Amino acid sequence: MPKLQGFEFWRNTLRGAHYVVAPMVDQSELAWRLLSRRHGAQLCYTPMLHAQVFVRDANYRKENLYCDVCPEDRPLIVQFCANDPEVFVQAALLAQDYCDAIDLNLGCPQMIAKRGHYGAFLQEEWALLQKMILLAHEKLSVPITCKIRVFPEIDKTVKYAQLLEKAGCQLLTVHGRTKEQKGPLAGVASWEHIKAVRKAVSIPVFANGNIQYLSDVEECMQKTEVHGVMSAEGNLHNPALFEGRNPVVWEMTEEYLEIVHQYPCPLSYVRAHLFKLWHHTLQVYQQLREELAKAKSLEGIADVNRDLKLRCQEEIANQKEGEKPKGGLPFFHWICQPYVRPGPKEMCKENGTSGSEGGMRGKRALEDDDGNSDILSKNKQKKKLRNPNKRFDPSLKPKYAKCDHCGNPKGNKCVFNLCRGCCKKRAFKETADCPGHGLLFKTKYEKSLLWKSGQTEMQKIERTQKGEVEETAGLKESIDTVL
Repeated sequence: MPKLQGFEFWRNTLRGAHYVVAPMVDQSELAWRLLSRRHGAQLCYTPMLHAQVFVRDANYRKENLYCDVCPEDRPLIVQFCANDPEVFVQAALLAQDYCDAIDLNLGCPQMIAKRGHYGAFLQEEWALLQKMILLAHEKLSVPITCKIRVFPEIDKTVKYAQLLEKAGCQLLTVHGRTKEQKGPLAGVASWEHIKAVRKAVSIPVFANGNIQYLSDVEECMQKTEVHGVMSAEGNLHNPALFEGRNPVVWEMTEEYLEIVHQYPCPLSYVRAHLFKLWHHTLQVYQQLREELAKAKSLEGIADVNRDLKLRCQEEIANQKEGEKPKGGLPFFHWICQPYVRPGPKEMCKENGTSGSEGGMRGKRALEDDDGNSDILSKNKQKKKLRNPNKRFDPSLKPKYAKCDHCGNPKGNKCVFNLCRGCCKKRAFKETADCPGHGLLFKTKYEKSLLWKSGQTEMQKIERTQKGEVEETAGLKESIDTVL
């Protein structure tokens, strides 16, 4: 059967999906995907998987994909982060039989993506991206899709999208924020950029950003003319978002825990989901936050949920007529609703500093470079208690030289000036040694040749000795005959 492309792929394989759950690290696992599908989601992505680890580690493949096979969990797109065309295609080939498409992550803005040189930090390397998508399009039996962030300039964003389409991308998800827009600096996603991309390409486009309610989905589709809308944060705070409902938090928790019993996942994933679902309630009942953090099993978490349910129901019973939600919330805290992350100015007000000072300081508005313990973060204060001489001045951090190939820190004694991963590939290809990384391909090859030549000599000696024995036996037999 020929591989479907573009709109045929979206209509037939993805069943014309409009409501999409985003790929979320440690958060869009099978149990959460099934919960979301029960409440209106039509397409889900796996959490972002690291292509290089997926190729080399069978356990990683098993834990993150192979054991998560479920007929209800389709259509499904597997997302990878990668910066090497060959590695990306190898990983995709191992995953293609378990999904409906492979997605290349070009949207992750986090520091780990910068260090690993993937996600949104590849968006300037157009030649590399073109090669990756072209190779995947040629080799895979399923379509290749991409999730991107925008550039500040609309024109550049459009050219970027067109390049990906030309290389073989069959569906494009556009997050309407730049890679700098994250955390408290996230701001509002630009639907204008998304609309421009939608008009410039001839493949299906999904929009991502500013989605908190079903009405936002409808408005986004109307204004941008996209074919589907993806939600991440909105879905985590209300998995029934695509149904247009705002259920009570304990109801969603009970249903989620039932699914987790059937399709287990790490307890850390469950705990993280409930911190999101219960976000507003935990501001009121802070003791429950500690109990949730200390829970060591699903039964323990279920107990905390029952306690939360009882407290909220008691509060509902004592509620006065006409009472309104506190804290500026649209609904009472026990109802699933979005969390609006405060911007830099609001965070500065909370911390008691001016907006200009907070803007200069960045994310840690109250943290001083000289390591003053009075204004350090809690985490750094703990480190300071363990080691009073510890300093947090960024200028004192060691500066690592970068690998010539991928940008990761290189080995100080590497003969090729590469990181271990790149060095291993090159040393293997060239049959060379790198003592700095403990790679001895040349030495082992030479030893194997010596061993083989030694084996050959031994075989010659054995044959000679065997011939002499046979000759002696023959001579003895001749003498016996004469006698």
